[in-house]
Amino acid sequence: MASIEEEIKQQKKFSSEYEKAAVNILFTSGWLYNLNAARFKKHDITPEQYNVLRILRGTYPKPMMLSEITCRMLDKSSNATRLVEKLRLKGYVKRDLCPTNRRQVDIVITEKGLSLLTKIDNETDEWHNALKTITKTEAQELNRILDKLRS
Repeated sequence: MASIEEEIKQQKKFSSEYEKAAVNILFTSGWLYNLNAARFKKHDITPEQYNVLRILRGTYPKPMMLSEITCRMLDKSSNATRLVEKLRLKGYVKRDLCPTNRRQVDIVITEKGLSLLTKIDNETDEWHNALKTITKTEAQELNRILDKLRS
């Protein structure tokens, strides 16, 4: 198991354990992102597109507005409009004008999108195996600490 210092080839010591923790979280976030991106590449989607599909599946069959999707996204800086349009072109979501408010666009996941998520769900064990270098108890503690850090 390589330390964060070894991973980033750090020459000097961190100024504090807090700085080390922040760098470690950022580095690990990038590592997880790349692992996730590789997982979705064979399905021709990005982690951000997957996130949108999961959000829409959570409310299916009820449609969502773009603003609702954006506020639930993991990466708030992602361009949700562009993501939804790419998913629409692939047939994974559809956009319709709301019948009661013509300024509102309703977005809903399609059967094709649901089918893709089912395929990905069936591959989840492979993804979880990469994370099983820590125990379930350690994962729970990590979740508690990360939740505490954000509060």
